[in-house]
Amino acid sequence: MPDLNRILSATVPLTLASVARGAQPLVLADLARAAAAKPSAGRTVFIAADDAAMRAVTESAAFFAPELEVIEYPAWDCLPFDRASPAMSVSARRLAALQQLQQPLGSPQLFVTTINAALQRTLTPFRIRESVRLLKVGMEIGRESLIALVQRQGYSRVDTVVDSGEYAVRGSVFDLYPSGLGYGLRLDFFGDEIETMRLFDPATQRSIQPVQTHLLLPASEALLDEDSIKRFRTRYREQFGAHATSDPLYQAVTDGRRLAGMEHWLPLFEDRLVSLFDHLAEGDLVLLDAAAAKAAEERLSDIADYRQARSESAQRAGGTTYRPLTETALYLGKDELDRASAGWPIHRMSQFAEPESPRVLDFGFGSPRDFAPERAAGNNIYEAAAKHLSALATRGLKPIVAAYTAGSRARLASLLGDAGKSVPQFADTWQEALGLAANGRAAWFVR
Repeated sequence: MPDLNRILSATVPLTLASVARGAQPLVLADLARAAAAKPSAGRTVFIAADDAAMRAVTESAAFFAPELEVIEYPAWDCLPFDRASPAMSVSARRLAALQQLQQPLGSPQLFVTTINAALQRTLTPFRIRESVRLLKVGMEIGRESLIALVQRQGYSRVDTVVDSGEYAVRGSVFDLYPSGLGYGLRLDFFGDEIETMRLFDPATQRSIQPVQTHLLLPASEALLDEDSIKRFRTRYREQFGAHATSDPLYQAVTDGRRLAGMEHWLPLFEDRLVSLFDHLAEGDLVLLDAAAAKAAEERLSDIADYRQARSESAQRAGGTTYRPLTETALYLGKDELDRASAGWPIHRMSQFAEPESPRVLDFGFGSPRDFAPERAAGNNIYEAAAKHLSALATRGLKPIVAAYTAGSRARLASLLGDAGKSVPQFADTWQEALGLAANGRAAWFVR
């Protein structure tokens, strides 16, 4: 593997070539550990092309580095200029991720997002800090005051809390599913005082363990406090005229009610919005999947198309059903994205090989061996696989075979072991597998 310090110290963008998709989590995990260990410790930020690539890295990176803290920052799961709001769980993950960016770096940290999320404006770091509230046992807040707080933060009232962004009130018991918390939070009141706080499992509704404090984050990026409502009313009239005050959206916000899709007018609620790059620190290492550039072009084209379709639909309906903002109100344009990301040498991660040069580092990860020809010919693919592993070992390489479960590992090891006349060595972690490989043994482990 190339010298990672060359990447950490680079002041110009580099290309990390021959990094197959399956190898991305391994390379990113190593970079995250190296970035956290340097004097000006920073996190590693990876911008994937789409949600599937983001999830693949998120799910696998911590496997290669168990001490790694992996943070996922998704884009909204609704179309631009939609009538639907993003899912509460998505908004919760976004706000929790941005709040974590403001915390001191402890363990190595990998922040994974998509180009769609990077193109979308969001709340400022100050606004996120301003909107959080520390809850602790013994504090006096009152249930009605807490209800008003969580409603301003975007939580929805339900009978039973089962998903992020929900809350329920039953007598002196106050349940909510906070942003960024993997469990529900149950508060027991004695009068206006929080007597106890406990985590609970939303699936079973059973309490798990007591907690003393919790930092409550908003569940939605559209905050309905007094100032944001006033800003929205003023700007909506400025944008669309005084006759727009009869719009359902305007009426709902005026009454302090949430309306489906209101997040698409987020710029009208806030003094200003910023990009993801405004939340990053100077020492952070930023990498971009090579496929993300094409994905950004397609996303910007889609945003323009959706906006045009909404405008034409509104015109046909007399301009009273939907009044969309401009594309650049909520999303970055190409030039603005370039300016926002100019503070970092954003390194490009490509799965294709490129000649080594001062700006290209070749990691040497190739595509996996495909046994489809042997399968099509009716040959024993286990014998073919065993011969392939033996050939790798002859070349001085150390094969490591991954399986999904312990049962599949045992079956595969038996079949390949018999075909190759070798004794496999089992490992339960990546680090243990590397130890076996370092001693010249083939390693088999559960992925």
